[in-house]
Amino acid sequence: MAKLALNKTTLNREGRRLKAFKQFVPALDLKRKQLLSARQEAVAALENNQEQLALLQQQVVEQLPMSADSKIDLNSLIQVKQLTINYVNLVGLELPKLAVFDVEIAKYSVLLLPHWVDDFLNLQTKALRTEIEVKIYQQRLELLELGLQKTTQRLNLFDKVLIPEAQRNIRKIRIALSDAERAGVVRAKIAKNKRRRMQL
Repeated sequence: MAKLALNKTTLNREGRRLKAFKQFVPALDLKRKQLLSARQEAVAALENNQEQLALLQQQVVEQLPMSADSKIDLNSLIQVKQLTINYVNLVGLELPKLAVFDVEIAKYSVLLLPHWVDDFLNLQTKALRTEIEVKIYQQRLELLELGLQKTTQRLNLFDKVLIPEAQRNIRKIRIALSDAERAGVVRAKIAKNKRRRMQL
Protein backbone atom coordinates (compact mmCIF):
# COMPACT_ATOMS: atom_id res chain seq x y z
CA MET A 1 0.00 0.00 0.00
CA ALA A 2 1.33 3.42 -1.00
CA LYS A 3 2.22 5.83 1.81
CA LEU A 4 -0.53 8.37 2.47
CA ALA A 5 0.55 11.92 1.59
CA LEU A 6 -0.61 14.20 4.41
CA ASN A 7 -1.62 17.26 2.36
CA LYS A 8 -4.75 19.11 1.21
CA THR A 9 -4.72 17.46 -2.25
CA THR A 10 -4.88 14.00 -0.69
CA LEU A 11 -7.55 15.23 1.74
CA ASN A 12 -9.71 16.41 -1.19
CA ARG A 13 -9.14 13.15 -3.07
CA GLU A 14 -10.06 11.03 -0.02
CA GLY A 15 -13.16 13.21 0.51
CA ARG A 16 -14.28 12.55 -3.09
CA ARG A 17 -13.62 8.82 -2.69
CA LEU A 18 -15.64 8.71 0.54
CA LYS A 19 -18.55 10.55 -1.11
CA ALA A 20 -18.49 8.14 -4.09
CA PHE A 21 -18.35 5.09 -1.80
CA LYS A 22 -21.29 6.37 0.24
CA GLN A 23 -23.32 6.79 -2.97
CA PHE A 24 -22.73 3.14 -3.94
CA VAL A 25 -23.93 1.70 -0.62
CA PRO A 26 -27.69 2.52 -0.94
CA ALA A 27 -27.77 1.20 -4.54
CA LEU A 28 -26.03 -2.03 -3.53
CA ASP A 29 -28.30 -2.43 -0.51
CA LEU A 30 -31.39 -1.96 -2.70
CA LYS A 31 -30.02 -4.53 -5.18
CA ARG A 32 -29.40 -6.98 -2.32
CA LYS A 33 -32.98 -6.51 -1.06
CA GLN A 34 -34.40 -7.09 -4.56
CA LEU A 35 -32.32 -10.26 -4.93
CA LEU A 36 -33.45 -11.50 -1.49
CA SER A 37 -37.09 -10.93 -2.46
CA ALA A 38 -36.61 -12.70 -5.82
CA ARG A 39 -34.88 -15.58 -4.04
CA GLN A 40 -37.83 -15.99 -1.65
CA GLU A 41 -40.21 -16.05 -4.62
CA ALA A 42 -38.03 -18.62 -6.43
CA VAL A 43 -37.86 -20.85 -3.33
CA ALA A 44 -41.66 -20.71 -2.95
CA ALA A 45 -42.21 -21.45 -6.66
CA LEU A 46 -39.71 -24.31 -6.58
CA GLU A 47 -41.35 -25.89 -3.53
CA ASN A 48 -44.79 -25.44 -5.10
CA ASN A 49 -43.68 -27.14 -8.35
CA GLN A 50 -41.99 -29.97 -6.45
CA GLU A 51 -45.21 -30.55 -4.49
CA GLN A 52 -47.24 -30.52 -7.72
CA LEU A 53 -44.86 -33.03 -9.30
CA ALA A 54 -45.12 -35.33 -6.28
CA LEU A 55 -48.93 -35.07 -6.41
CA LEU A 56 -48.98 -35.89 -10.13
CA GLN A 57 -46.73 -38.90 -9.58
CA GLN A 58 -48.96 -40.02 -6.71
CA GLN A 59 -52.04 -39.62 -8.93
CA VAL A 60 -50.47 -41.89 -11.55
CA VAL A 61 -49.66 -44.51 -8.90
CA GLU A 62 -53.12 -44.35 -7.30
CA GLN A 63 -55.36 -43.89 -10.34
CA LEU A 64 -53.35 -45.70 -13.01
CA PRO A 65 -51.38 -48.50 -11.31
CA MET A 66 -51.78 -50.56 -14.50
CA SER A 67 -49.43 -48.16 -16.33
CA ALA A 68 -46.46 -49.62 -14.41
CA ASP A 69 -47.19 -53.18 -15.60
CA SER A 70 -48.19 -52.19 -19.10
CA LYS A 71 -46.32 -53.76 -21.98
CA ILE A 72 -47.04 -50.65 -24.02
CA ASP A 73 -44.22 -48.11 -24.32
CA LEU A 74 -46.29 -45.15 -23.13
CA ASN A 75 -43.38 -42.71 -23.03
CA SER A 76 -42.90 -43.04 -26.79
CA LEU A 77 -46.42 -41.64 -27.29
CA ILE A 78 -45.49 -38.22 -25.88
CA GLN A 79 -42.70 -35.91 -26.92
CA VAL A 80 -41.79 -32.30 -26.20
CA LYS A 81 -42.55 -30.43 -29.42
CA GLN A 82 -41.52 -26.92 -28.41
CA LEU A 83 -39.67 -25.62 -25.38
CA THR A 84 -38.69 -21.96 -25.21
CA ILE A 85 -36.96 -20.38 -22.26
CA ASN A 86 -36.76 -16.60 -22.09
CA TYR A 87 -34.43 -14.64 -19.83
CA VAL A 88 -35.65 -11.83 -17.60
CA ASN A 89 -33.21 -9.17 -16.40
CA LEU A 90 -33.36 -8.51 -12.67
CA VAL A 91 -30.81 -5.93 -11.46
CA GLY A 92 -28.21 -7.18 -13.94
CA LEU A 93 -28.94 -10.90 -13.56
CA GLU A 94 -30.37 -12.87 -16.48
CA LEU A 95 -32.92 -15.26 -14.95
CA PRO A 96 -34.56 -18.08 -16.94
CA LYS A 97 -38.34 -18.27 -17.34
CA LEU A 98 -40.43 -20.82 -19.19
CA ALA A 99 -42.05 -19.06 -22.15
CA VAL A 100 -43.42 -21.83 -24.37
CA PHE A 101 -44.04 -25.49 -23.60
CA ASP A 102 -45.82 -27.67 -26.11
CA VAL A 103 -46.00 -31.45 -26.37
CA GLU A 104 -46.86 -33.68 -29.27
CA ILE A 105 -48.86 -36.81 -28.60
CA ALA A 106 -48.42 -39.50 -31.21
CA LYS A 107 -51.50 -40.74 -32.98
CA TYR A 108 -52.66 -44.00 -31.51
CA SER A 109 -55.63 -46.28 -31.94
CA VAL A 110 -58.21 -45.85 -29.20
CA LEU A 111 -59.43 -49.37 -29.97
CA LEU A 112 -56.02 -51.03 -29.65
CA LEU A 113 -54.86 -49.29 -26.46
CA PRO A 114 -56.56 -49.42 -23.04
CA HIS A 115 -59.03 -46.66 -22.10
CA TRP A 116 -56.76 -45.23 -19.36
CA VAL A 117 -54.00 -44.18 -21.82
CA ASP A 118 -55.69 -40.78 -22.36
CA ASP A 119 -55.63 -40.05 -18.62
CA PHE A 120 -52.03 -41.24 -18.38
CA LEU A 121 -50.90 -38.96 -21.25
CA ASN A 122 -52.75 -36.01 -19.72
CA LEU A 123 -51.03 -36.52 -16.34
CA GLN A 124 -47.69 -37.16 -18.06
CA THR A 125 -47.97 -33.85 -19.97
CA LYS A 126 -48.57 -31.96 -16.71
CA ALA A 127 -45.70 -33.84 -15.04
CA LEU A 128 -43.30 -33.02 -17.91
CA ARG A 129 -44.13 -29.33 -17.73
CA THR A 130 -43.77 -29.32 -13.94
CA GLU A 131 -40.41 -31.14 -14.15
CA ILE A 132 -39.12 -28.50 -16.56
CA GLU A 133 -40.42 -25.74 -14.24
CA VAL A 134 -38.58 -27.38 -11.32
CA LYS A 135 -35.30 -27.42 -13.29
CA ILE A 136 -35.76 -23.79 -14.36
CA TYR A 137 -36.46 -22.65 -10.79
CA GLN A 138 -33.45 -24.60 -9.52
CA GLN A 139 -31.26 -22.82 -12.08
CA ARG A 140 -32.91 -19.50 -11.24
CA LEU A 141 -32.23 -20.08 -7.54
CA GLU A 142 -28.55 -20.89 -8.19
CA LEU A 143 -28.14 -17.66 -10.20
CA LEU A 144 -29.89 -15.63 -7.49
CA GLU A 145 -27.69 -17.17 -4.77
CA LEU A 146 -24.57 -16.31 -6.76
CA GLY A 147 -25.79 -12.76 -7.46
CA LEU A 148 -26.73 -12.29 -3.82
CA GLN A 149 -23.34 -13.53 -2.66
CA LYS A 150 -21.47 -11.13 -4.99
CA THR A 151 -23.69 -8.17 -4.05
CA THR A 152 -23.27 -8.88 -0.32
CA GLN A 153 -19.49 -9.11 -0.76
CA ARG A 154 -19.43 -5.75 -2.59
CA LEU A 155 -21.67 -4.17 0.02
CA ASN A 156 -19.40 -5.45 2.80
CA LEU A 157 -16.33 -4.21 0.92
CA PHE A 158 -17.72 -0.68 0.78
CA ASP A 159 -19.37 -0.72 4.19
CA LYS A 160 -16.66 -2.46 6.23
CA VAL A 161 -13.42 -1.76 4.36
CA LEU A 162 -13.37 1.13 1.89
CA ILE A 163 -15.56 3.67 3.75
CA PRO A 164 -13.86 3.18 7.17
CA GLU A 165 -10.43 3.31 5.46
CA ALA A 166 -11.28 6.61 3.71
CA GLN A 167 -12.64 8.02 7.00
CA ARG A 168 -9.42 7.01 8.84
CA ASN A 169 -7.29 8.59 6.10
CA ILE A 170 -9.30 11.85 6.26
CA ARG A 171 -8.99 11.94 10.06
CA LYS A 172 -5.23 11.27 9.87
CA ILE A 173 -4.70 13.98 7.23
CA ARG A 174 -6.79 16.54 9.17
CA ILE A 175 -4.82 15.85 12.35
CA ALA A 176 -1.52 16.18 10.46
CA LEU A 177 -2.63 19.44 8.77
CA SER A 178 -3.90 20.83 12.06
CA ASP A 179 -0.59 19.89 13.79
CA ALA A 180 1.36 21.51 10.96
CA GLU A 181 -0.75 24.66 11.23
CA ARG A 182 -0.25 24.82 15.01
CA ALA A 183 3.49 24.27 14.58
CA GLY A 184 3.55 27.13 12.05
CA VAL A 185 1.78 29.47 14.48
CA VAL A 186 4.21 28.50 17.27
CA ARG A 187 7.24 29.06 14.98
CA ALA A 188 5.83 32.46 13.92
CA LYS A 189 5.41 33.50 17.58
CA ILE A 190 8.94 32.35 18.44
CA ALA A 191 10.35 34.27 15.44
CA LYS A 192 8.34 37.36 16.43
CA ASN A 193 9.63 37.16 20.01
CA LYS A 194 13.23 36.78 18.74
CA ARG A 195 12.87 39.85 16.53
CA ARG A 196 11.43 41.84 19.41
CA ARG A 197 14.32 40.83 21.68
CA MET A 198 16.84 41.74 18.99
CA GLN A 199 15.28 45.17 18.61
CA LEU A 200 15.71 45.84 22.33
